[in-house]
Amino acid sequence: MASTSSFTEGASVFGGQANLVQAIDTIFTVYDPDVIAVHTTCLSETIGDDIPQIARKAEAEGKIPKGKFVIHANTPSYVGSHVTGFANMTKAMVSYFSASNGKRSEQINIIPGYVEPSDMEEIRRIAGELGVRTVIFPDTSNVLNRPQTGRFEMYPKGGVTVSALTSTGESKATVALGRTASWPAARALDVKCNVHCELLELPIGLKATDLFIDTLRTVAGVSVPDSINIERGRLLDIITDMHQYFYHKKVGLVGDPDQLISLAEFLVSIDMWPIHVVTGSPGKKFESRIREITSEIPHEVNVKAGGDMFLFHQWIKNDPVDLMMGNTYLKYMARDEDIPFIRFGFPILDRIGHSYFPTVGYMGGARLLEKILDALLDRKDRDSPEESFELVM
Repeated sequence: MASTSSFTEGASVFGGQANLVQAIDTIFTVYDPDVIAVHTTCLSETIGDDIPQIARKAEAEGKIPKGKFVIHANTPSYVGSHVTGFANMTKAMVSYFSASNGKRSEQINIIPGYVEPSDMEEIRRIAGELGVRTVIFPDTSNVLNRPQTGRFEMYPKGGVTVSALTSTGESKATVALGRTASWPAARALDVKCNVHCELLELPIGLKATDLFIDTLRTVAGVSVPDSINIERGRLLDIITDMHQYFYHKKVGLVGDPDQLISLAEFLVSIDMWPIHVVTGSPGKKFESRIREITSEIPHEVNVKAGGDMFLFHQWIKNDPVDLMMGNTYLKYMARDEDIPFIRFGFPILDRIGHSYFPTVGYMGGARLLEKILDALLDRKDRDSPEESFELVM
């Protein structure tokens, strides 16, 4: 649920304190949430509104009921990107809630990053198969992909609880999936509560999932069960069967940095060539990591952090690809240039159901490969002359 503090000309001059205090009072009175998460806007940031001070004022005036919370993150649109704002709010969850009593519990924190609720669910399932007790935050599973029950629920029984967030300061370790979206919160938790943190890439594909599972195995002191090994073997078998169709196919990628890094690594591992890679989020580390991943590709690779669709389109025109992967906005370019297109990442606005199907883990990797192969073979069927239009590939 989202509300607004409704800035007007007066708030622009005198600040948003009165509006925010009123909004806090209204939200708790009408909707009765446990937590209100305040994110700022360009105008509020430019004015210099002090959100913690405003929250203290609201609490002093009795606008925040006992046992309820108001947290905040600074999210001006002129700093970083939407992923930066996501990372700031994830870090705020640590700053406001994480606490330590000096003891360590046998649980692992997992910060899954800017991914689908289905991905968060799959990460939890994998940890469960390993027998690892986890706290996953943020967690949109069973909230953004909740089942249809026929009854309206203002607050579905999913996500992470305040008590679970508080306990993250007592966890054995933190596993952060993605440098851009998850690492700031993991470092903040380490500084605040001395919880050891491990930085990994999103577990998309074989290698990244192997590392994720091995890290959980090591920090939790558990063994990998046969159920996980079977899933890995199936993905390996699929790669073996499909490899001939992927070999040296050129790909253009658009999306968020953490997802593109893991995706590019996966594509290179199956001998595809991601030759044009663009993210709207700034960051030189992204560019250097992509160049490292693609260093052995015998083709010029274009990569840009803080780039845009216009730049990507120019690259595609200059050096066409066999496949494009990215968010919904790529559909226009795919039609203009007649290039197969797979929707991947955020936002996916023109298709339904993506929040139910993960792309992380071995099972997610298998699904991703199926989508890639279908797109390539559909194009092959479309362009095949009658004599080579076969039932069996």
